[in-house]
Amino acid sequence: MTKVAIIGGGLVGASVAHRLLALGASVVLIDREDEGQATAAGAGILPPLDHFVRLEAVLPLLRAARAFYPELVAALQGGGVLDVGYDAVGALHVASSEEELAALPELENECERRREEGFEHIGAVTRLEATQARSLFPLLGPAVLGAVHCAGAARIDGRRLLAALRARSLAAGAELRRGSAAITCRGGHAVGVSLDGEELAADAVVVAGGAWSSLALAPLGVELPVRPQRGQLVHLELPGQATGKWPVVLGFAHQYLLGFPESRIVVGATREDGVGYDYRATAGGVRSVLDEALRLAPGLRAATLIETRVGFRPVSEDRRPLLGPLPGHPNVFVATGHAGYGLEVGPYSGALVADLVMARAPSIDLAAFAPGRFVGERSSPRAAAH
Repeated sequence: MTKVAIIGGGLVGASVAHRLLALGASVVLIDREDEGQATAAGAGILPPLDHFVRLEAVLPLLRAARAFYPELVAALQGGGVLDVGYDAVGALHVASSEEELAALPELENECERRREEGFEHIGAVTRLEATQARSLFPLLGPAVLGAVHCAGAARIDGRRLLAALRARSLAAGAELRRGSAAITCRGGHAVGVSLDGEELAADAVVVAGGAWSSLALAPLGVELPVRPQRGQLVHLELPGQATGKWPVVLGFAHQYLLGFPESRIVVGATREDGVGYDYRATAGGVRSVLDEALRLAPGLRAATLIETRVGFRPVSEDRRPLLGPLPGHPNVFVATGHAGYGLEVGPYSGALVADLVMARAPSIDLAAFAPGRFVGERSSPRAAAH
């Protein structure tokens, strides 16, 4: 039986574990539980189009990942796991200026075109007047001039999804360990991991540590160009309001609003580069989030502020994820760098990397995401003994 150690127990790492166990591997899933884990902080949007990406190379991955989601959710919920908060509630892409209003026809056409190209999760696309948009999300105000509605867009509770994946993995025999792990090398070959001084042998190692992934690779002399980007978002409560079926609201910048049962609205989010791992909710960050939310939806003024979340998105140098084996280390695999779309593609990316570990052909071409596009240029020639 193939023994695999996975460093990083967030959504991607847990998805690797879930798939590996289904393929008959033995798995130990290791997580440091760092403050700011992206999965724990993520809002939960599965949008019709991801305008934060804007990379053609990522589109095939997005398309396949979104088609995979209902299958994964059905498998988890069918196995008796608690609800993961998935619901196809639709999305409103709103215009709040004359310039944005003029851009709505182009956005509508793009949505229609992408759906014809196989992005079936977009669903039916409809142009709406401002009053029609407000009928779907009643808190919207006069700043919203019009919208494009995509009926198939969805949202999910990332924390519940992660808990479900871990629960299913544990039930299937995975071992879950907490601590700081790094790859163990002998003779330039990875033989397992060191977990807080304890050596765990493994036939293969998967590094899925999000914004912290490079730390685990230090013994190999490899530094991945993956940096943390801080995001701050706010959870609000609207007592007495049935918000669970309201559509996701997206703007032309980074603003968004989405509802969850019961009576909860999530608003966000900042995209802060250059702050490292500074795990703080800042006055300026929270103000920027709330200012934009109240501009679009003044009906939120009476909401109760119940929680602020902070997370670190793992952003690669070219904003494409790193998926696959490290050059020179065929039994070390990387699954990180998903930036702001990790919740969308993380479960599928994890399954793809698990297939690679088990020498199975991936279901899509991963050449654009090969770690070698960076590692070949930046890794040290040495392979440090541990």
